[in-house]
Formats: sequence, C-alpha cells, structure tokens
Amino acid sequence: MRPPEPEERTAALSGRYLALRARKRLWLCLAVLLLLAAALAACCMGVADLTPGRLLATWLPPLRPLLGSAPLTETEQNVLLMLRLPRVAMAVVAGAGLGCTGTVMQAITGNAMASPFTTGLSNAAALGAALVVLFGGFPVYLQESAMVLAAFIMTMLCAALVYGISSLRGLGPETLVLTGIALNYLFSAVNSSMQYIANEQQLPAIIHWTFGSLTGGSWWDVAIMALFLAVVYPLFASRAWAMNLMSSNGDESAAALGVHVRNTRLVLGVGVAFLTASVVSFTGIIGFVGLVAPHIARFLMGGDHRYLLPFSALCGSILVLVADTVGRVAFSPTTLPVGIVVSYVGVPLFLYLILRERWGRA
Repeated sequence: MRPPEPEERTAALSGRYLALRARKRLWLCLAVLLLLAAALAACCMGVADLTPGRLLATWLPPLRPLLGSAPLTETEQNVLLMLRLPRVAMAVVAGAGLGCTGTVMQAITGNAMASPFTTGLSNAAALGAALVVLFGGFPVYLQESAMVLAAFIMTMLCAALVYGISSLRGLGPETLVLTGIALNYLFSAVNSSMQYIANEQQLPAIIHWTFGSLTGGSWWDVAIMALFLAVVYPLFASRAWAMNLMSSNGDESAAALGVHVRNTRLVLGVGVAFLTASVVSFTGIIGFVGLVAPHIARFLMGGDHRYLLPFSALCGSILVLVADTVGRVAFSPTTLPVGIVVSYVGVPLFLYLILRERWGRA
C-alpha cells in the first residue's frame, strides 16, 4: 500500500478539524437550549401557577383559543416581572461570570484546582459585608447598598494585595497561588473574629451573607453585573490563544512563542478580580461554580479557550440556575441559599468527572 500523499494527509487533517469544530458548536447550541429550558422552568415553578401555556397566552393573545389557558393576572405578572425574572437573570449572569473567571484562573495559574476565590476574594468580600453589619451604622434602606459597596471594595483591595505582592517575585503562578492562599487564611481569621464579637442580631446577618443567595435581586443589580460581564468577557476572549499556550505549554514555551506572560497574567487577573467582585458583592459567596463549571466544559469541549470560555460561562449559568430553582422549590416555602444547593448539585458532578477521567486512563 502506498503511503498517503501530503495533500491527502492535509485533507484528512482538515476534515477532522472541521468535524471537531462542528461538534464543539453543536455542544454550544445544546447548552444554550438547555439554559433556555432551565430559565423557562425557573420562571414557571413556584407557589404561583405560572405554566408555559399561561405565559404564552399572556404574551401572544391570538394563541389563547389554541392553548386553552387563561392569561396571567396582574398580580401574577408582577410576580413574574419583579421577582422571578430578575432572579433568573441574576442566576444566569452570576453563573456565567463565575464560570468563565474560573476557566481563566485555571489557565493563568496552571492549576486545575484554581477558582475565582483562590486568591482570597471570597473571604475579603465577606469581611467587607461583616464590617458594615458590625460598624456601619447605616439606615435600614441603605444597609444593603453599603454591604454591596464594602464587599466590592474589600475584594478589589485583596486583589491589589495579591497581585502587588506577587509582582515583587515575578508574578509566577506558584507565587500567585501561595500569596492568595495566605491572604485567604488572613481574611478568614478576621472574619471569624468579626463573628465572634457580633451580637445576636448581627451574627445571623453576617453568616447568611456568606451562604450566597439570589433573594431580593433587582433589575438594577442584574444590570450592573451584566455591565461588568460585557466589559470583561471580551478581554478574556481576546487572550484565548495566550491562555491556550500558557495552560498547555507553560510560561517558558508561551514566552518563546511571543506571549508576554507577565502582562497577560496581570491583565487577566485584574479582569477576574473585577468580574468576581461584581458578582460576589450582590450574591454573596457561590464558591463551587468557578471550580466545577470549567471542568465540565473542558470534559465536553477540550482545552481550546476560544470555545472553552463561552461553554464554561453557559455551564456556570445552568449550574447556578438549576441549583437556585431546586433550593427555591424543593423545600417550599423555605428557600435554601443557592451557595449551599450548588455544592449538593456540583460535588457529585465533579466527582463523576474525576472518576471518569481516571477510568479513561486505566
């Protein structure tokens, strides 16, 4: 048998590449459809009887005779527009932000166990909220806004400390992770001190914030989070090839291929800090999404960050939305915070991926 000609080999490789790209785009489309289905279910499920048929009968009056469903009452429309839809939108935006920042952190640190909170951002945000609860003295109508602002400021202060200290040692991935771990323990200790001196009214407020919750989210909150996501995500996407090289070949090989590793790590790290701060300030700590969503995406999509970033964002949105819906419906009228439920949902998925990868190597 004659060996294949160079043109034949090129055509075969091109065919495999096109097939792989088509498969990745199919996964993206399926994830979008799954997210839309989860959003529709989240809008309908709850105490009020908001079925898909009634939603269509409200929005498309000509279809009412075919659907045989009554339109929503004014009260039900207010429930949908002012309570459920903002909550669904917040889950989608928060999950997308945490999913893609987790992917970026794993790329710039070369650590598969990294997440947006590896650098101590979660405990810093919790400290900001705790300081307002203990020492703020704000009126009730300003308390929540003050907690959001304080959490954002403390998160950015933590990021500045991490990247500032790491820069003194060349901003390498090991230095970045170790500095983040050290500050994480520091902020955790200060948080424990705040909880220790809090009184009976202050302690529940501090602890509840750390659970992570989408309750009380407004369209204004969603708009601010979406603005940060719209600004930071293109920054991530523009460095997709650099992240491919850094995560697969290491810093030296990436630098040899023209990547300015130090600047790329700093710029992406600042983007992670801003996007994570914008999410955590409004939702509290939803920590597991930034770890498990990138792994689910990488398992299905591979390591190309051009596709991995959007798919991680979609996986994060689906994970947070499903977890919030389960926490809101499963124990109704009690609502479990999404930060708790997402661990129940995400941990089995994460363990399955670990075992699946081990079985694949056996």
